[in-house]
Amino acid sequence: MEGAEVEESLKVLDASLSHIKWRLKSHSKRRLQIDVLALCFEMRPVVMIDYGGKMPELQENLCSFLEHSQKASPIFEQLRVMVIDDMIYLIHVKEMAKYVSSSLSSEVELLFVDLDQDPPKMITLDDKNLLGMQLTSIQKLFSLYFPLEGMRNDLLPPDRTELQADSKSSSEPIDFRSSLLIDLSSCMHDTEVTVPTINGWLLGYPIVYLFSKDHIGDAICNLSTKFLRIYKILVSRQSTSNKEPHLEELMSFSVPYELSMRGSNEPWAKSFLARLQSKRERCKHTWSSLRMEVTECYPQAIAL
Repeated sequence: MEGAEVEESLKVLDASLSHIKWRLKSHSKRRLQIDVLALCFEMRPVVMIDYGGKMPELQENLCSFLEHSQKASPIFEQLRVMVIDDMIYLIHVKEMAKYVSSSLSSEVELLFVDLDQDPPKMITLDDKNLLGMQLTSIQKLFSLYFPLEGMRNDLLPPDRTELQADSKSSSEPIDFRSSLLIDLSSCMHDTEVTVPTINGWLLGYPIVYLFSKDHIGDAICNLSTKFLRIYKILVSRQSTSNKEPHLEELMSFSVPYELSMRGSNEPWAKSFLARLQSKRERCKHTWSSLRMEVTECYPQAIAL
């Protein structure tokens, strides 16, 4: 994707928001721009949309936004809206397939902070751990929806010409938005895996919080009483003007202070940043820089 396509994608994004009359606040619009570019340029397979309104209106607006954007440009054709319970995401279908496959093959070791314990401990999961087995089963379910080889027909962009022709012989109108929405809420049923653990894995964090549904209260207490380090990945977009590049947040996550004493010099932090830098190298025409910023956070009430 060249620089011209970046400009095109932003123009389509603005036009789509205007067309569906989705009035986002300026900071939410900038967040959507970064998230969409991160997906289209394959920096991230999934982003969580926790801005721009509440469900179910947020889901309706996202589906309408994608519907209009995909009609205007093929740049958006791999994007979908995904729902898990009351959480909503934008995903890149092909990148999701690659990410799920790499997770199951353990190409990158995932570390977990066990919040059932006080103080929390850093652990890895194996096949003998119940939550580990259940998380693996969820990942395998995702692999069925997002296979690495081949694409499920119901996840492919619909041929709108054929669908419109078929609809002429039917009294029922075709709802294109239904093909843009993937509801995987059932993936967590009958498991002890919680939404924060799923989010940590889906959003590509190197450190994931782990606790069972029976210990949510303990987990909140154990984390709320701890100093944290906040890891932010900041990027600046390439600009055609002479203005100074503006740093924007690509993603952020927290780790208990006692488990991240070396900050950005932690081995897992170095590996994580190196992987992101490698991705940026493939699309330097989009991002002029990428860096990690680490700050400290005092104990505070935390909702999980």
